[in-house]
Amino acid sequence: MSEENIYTFENPEYRKTYWHTCSHVMAQAVKRLWPEVQLAIGPAIDEGWYYDFDAPFAFTPEHLTQIEGEMKKICKERIHLERSEKPRAEAIAYMQEHNEPYKVELIEDLPEDAVISFYTQGEFTDLCAGPHLDSTGRIKGNAIKLTQSCGAYWRGDSNRKMLQRIYGIAFPKKDELDEYLRKQEEARKRDHNKLGRELDYFTTVESIGQGLPIMLPNGARAIQLLQRWIEDEEQKRGYILTKTPLMAKSDLYKISGHWDHYLDGMFVLGDPYDETKECFALRPMTCPFQYQVYLNKARSYRDLPMRLGETSTLFRNEDSGEMHGLIRVRQFTISEGHIVLRPDQLEEEFKNCLDLANYCMETLGLKEDCSFRFSQWDPAKAGIKYEGTAEQWDLAQQTMKTILDDLGVNYEVGVDEAAFYGPKLDIQIKNVFGKEDTLITIQIDMLLAEKFGMEYTDSDGQKKTPYIIHRTSMGCYERTLALLIEKYAGALPLWLMGTQVKVMPITDRAHEYAKGLVQKLQDAGIRAEGDYRSEKLGYKIREAQMQKTPYMLVVGDRDMENGTVSVRTRKGDDLGAMTPDEFLAKCLMEIATKNKEL
Repeated sequence: MSEENIYTFENPEYRKTYWHTCSHVMAQAVKRLWPEVQLAIGPAIDEGWYYDFDAPFAFTPEHLTQIEGEMKKICKERIHLERSEKPRAEAIAYMQEHNEPYKVELIEDLPEDAVISFYTQGEFTDLCAGPHLDSTGRIKGNAIKLTQSCGAYWRGDSNRKMLQRIYGIAFPKKDELDEYLRKQEEARKRDHNKLGRELDYFTTVESIGQGLPIMLPNGARAIQLLQRWIEDEEQKRGYILTKTPLMAKSDLYKISGHWDHYLDGMFVLGDPYDETKECFALRPMTCPFQYQVYLNKARSYRDLPMRLGETSTLFRNEDSGEMHGLIRVRQFTISEGHIVLRPDQLEEEFKNCLDLANYCMETLGLKEDCSFRFSQWDPAKAGIKYEGTAEQWDLAQQTMKTILDDLGVNYEVGVDEAAFYGPKLDIQIKNVFGKEDTLITIQIDMLLAEKFGMEYTDSDGQKKTPYIIHRTSMGCYERTLALLIEKYAGALPLWLMGTQVKVMPITDRAHEYAKGLVQKLQDAGIRAEGDYRSEKLGYKIREAQMQKTPYMLVVGDRDMENGTVSVRTRKGDDLGAMTPDEFLAKCLMEIATKNKEL
């Protein structure tokens, strides 16, 4: 990066520092307005910052406006920021004196040799590692916006106190903030959490629980179509279909290592610490179950690669604060698969997995929105977070690097983001609000086969341990549906729509003709419905467009005489008159090619 861009938003480090300083300005403003409010934490995040507060009242939009006004004053005061350090006892005493119990807890939890640093701006001092801007005057007060307040458990623990989190965003120029807010408004219109509910894709019910969505007819149909497509495509590519249990005894997870590394993220039935009784857990992954298919009989090198695929329902005990529509849930369905293979087959099979993932993303229209991350281990956490030897990890990571480089994959490296048993390629995607999640993973595993006693007889007659690739082809169905709703603003491609065609007779005389058209389309596999209500035609067309119905067939006396249909699209285009056979052929071609545009 050029020197002149170091102190601009083009530099992500400067951007983070700018937003972190904004979080301190916001906290200072809150303390000026309401000294009784206690401070928790206030980091910079991917877009802006947040700060958690313990206040004796609920922050309202009016409060946020007050805070913004005070922040502008602090920026105009051009207050210098100074860094200082305090010994542990003095730091604790300082925060106790200022009635900041959350800061006291943070200090007490720091390692004994930690440097305890503070940043002071005027009358306000906060515990912080930094870095920060040198002055509040660097921040443009008229380009600050506090976007929302919501609840957040202290330290993400649902057993701790619920605090209030205020989010903010800021830019060096007012027009940049205005453009950001315009994009956010557009994002809210596309937000699957809003649009998906309005269009009958899904709902949630308080008595069922957070992160457990109910798929409504349109959502259920879309997921069914995606699942059929993926299973058929995997079959073409040599996958063997499996169906395994949704739960298992703790014994299975202890063999795989998930019991040690993932227990907090599992739904456990029984006491996990009582060795005298059976304990079960809902599965958070499919791999140890699918391995039993391989272990069902003795295997030869000729049996490999063995490609095992399954549409798997999984359960993960996500924190309540992490739940978001269909993107992050506690029960979800995934296009999971495991390839058991010989070492010499690793590169070709990895390449095939990536080819399948690319095919899925391109077909769905998501490829252009994706990025790739090579997730590696952190050697400092060997034996704690990660299993296996340094030699095994070096071999696995070097093998994956060679494969990715040979394939020309443009990736970023994510240290300490690997699975506990091996490195992985994460295909990342952002939702409309810029929050990044993993869509698809492909992982190299050189450890678990040995744990489960998986062997094959090689061509030399010797017993050998295979490698395993863990992979998804399309990832989580619910998350993918959410991304598709946002990508297409609810107007999914024709092949995925619950209702593909609505037939609208203009007069009562055309009802029977319309019913015949509906039947003809349904017989050909088109999901068609008739709208026979005595409403005005314009109203029915607008309603169908609001429901994102791809095609509307308007039929009247002339169509009955000529044996035609008048075709309209959800975009408002009038395609004119066609014969029913012509229209049917058009639909079937779009469905067969999975066309993304009408």
